[in-house]
Amino acid sequence: MIKGLFDRLLNAGETPATDADARLALTALLVRVARADFVYDTVEQAQIDRIITRRYALAPAEALALRQEAEVLEADAPDTVRFTRAIKDAVPYEERIGVIEALWSVVLADAARDEHEDALLRVVANLLGITDRDSNLARQRAAGA
Repeated sequence: MIKGLFDRLLNAGETPATDADARLALTALLVRVARADFVYDTVEQAQIDRIITRRYALAPAEALALRQEAEVLEADAPDTVRFTRAIKDAVPYEERIGVIEALWSVVLADAARDEHEDALLRVVANLLGITDRDSNLARQRAAGA
């Protein structure tokens, strides 16, 4: 499954990414952001589970399985571009703003912003085509939630 996803992401013109690929890519990106500060704790894992449960209407066991699969994918992925490409190709701009808001909510879940997380979010927002203004507004909404 993971090799197939990497193949589709690397050869986007030949075999396009599916909605399931975008779902896995988003979850892996959530994990990558949570791990950016070198601390991946249960608070962040629980936030990821809440996001994917709500976004994809999953049962708790399904969310856990998706997150665990995404953790393996994230650990094996050489860069972030593959994840953002799958998301950008499958998700309209307005919904990508929601992706950035979800990413910010993971960053803020442990009540400590880290320079590594901030830097990664700036890169991810750019790769997703999200403006700095929209990313900042998404961060403010995530902080207020």
